[in-house]
Amino acid sequence: MGLSRDIGLAAATAQRLVRSRLAQRRLQRLLSARASLPKGRYEIAIYFADPVVNLYQIRQWYKPLLELSERWPVLLLSRTAPAAEQILAESPLPLAYVRRVEDLERIVSEQPLKIVLYVNQNSRNFQMMRYGRRWHVFINHGESDKMYMTTNQFKAYDYSLIAGQAARDRLGRVLWDYDFDKRALQIGRPQADHYSGSLPYSPDERTVILYAPTWEGDRAAAAYGSVATHGVQLVRALVATGRHRVIYRPHPRSGVVDSAYGAANREIVAMLERANNSDRGAQHVHDTGADIGWQLAAADVAIVDISAMVYDRLAAGKPLLVTRPVSPTAIIDAGGYLSDAEWLSSSEASRVVDRIEGLEEDEGASERLRGWVQHYFGDTSPGASTARFHAAIEGLMASWDEHAALHRDDELTFTDPDETDD
Repeated sequence: MGLSRDIGLAAATAQRLVRSRLAQRRLQRLLSARASLPKGRYEIAIYFADPVVNLYQIRQWYKPLLELSERWPVLLLSRTAPAAEQILAESPLPLAYVRRVEDLERIVSEQPLKIVLYVNQNSRNFQMMRYGRRWHVFINHGESDKMYMTTNQFKAYDYSLIAGQAARDRLGRVLWDYDFDKRALQIGRPQADHYSGSLPYSPDERTVILYAPTWEGDRAAAAYGSVATHGVQLVRALVATGRHRVIYRPHPRSGVVDSAYGAANREIVAMLERANNSDRGAQHVHDTGADIGWQLAAADVAIVDISAMVYDRLAAGKPLLVTRPVSPTAIIDAGGYLSDAEWLSSSEASRVVDRIEGLEEDEGASERLRGWVQHYFGDTSPGASTARFHAAIEGLMASWDEHAALHRDDELTFTDPDETDD
């Protein structure tokens, strides 16, 4: 048994290595066909060390950063060939492939980077953060009350751009001796000013329901995914009415840990396909696209798990149900929106239509929702978050200039990279 397992692991490792080499060759061909990056141009970089499966974390920042680059040029740094290849095909931002530490060294020497932005807590962030004389800023990939949002890793960055008062309160409960007034800058959700994508169906009288579950999680404390516990039942109930249109947007990692979760995901996809084949007017959507925003704007009601999607939807200010995790050890922040959310338990999944109709008629729920939107995101009127985002970057640029002047005569000592590449 042990030998067979070792052989299997060795084969899988070899396959990954071959795929990586092929991706690197394709990427190098693509990069060589493009003009070289101009030296001395980029003052802001957004750093991404993750594989393709986590591209959702950076995609939502493409458009806000593209608008920002009209004033301060922005360069995207990618550490893995498959992700860089995909980014090159879809991103409006210029890209540098920096697989090795020496590639980072080259970018740092060629570009006048003042601010480096980070969307996640990948351990390889520290290979970029070793470079001083610039601000390292955590911008995250979404707002939520998950345990990930209270990590002490926030302290590793010079600054963090956070959504609003809820984020500050949440962090304030766990980060000791942290200067929130200086280092945690509230900007709202600028991504909401840049919703992308177009409707893949023709609107009609059907009620549109967005079901956007997260993945199953890699431990019981983070087991927020509802596909296997709620999803099959609630989608079956919605499809059966003939009055609802389902937009199903599963997390791209669904099923990577639990095969049963992956099977439930496939069952939902097949269910929607059968429904569309039997009724061409149904136009149910299995959404796996890169665009995010049209779903939030189009849905009359959203059903989401505990994830950033709760707060993406909250920023839209429209009705939502949150699935209650079945795992008794799943950590739920009871001090924020989730203390007042409209919950959907697994036992209610088959009766989801009744819950939706009751929610749409509940004025009290609508009033509570508006209060929470303000608490989490502040002013959500069009353009308000983008203005705060730009103001935060402008303030950091001014601070950089101030410190650069103070340290103009400092002697610099350069050393060779002391870190090894993966």
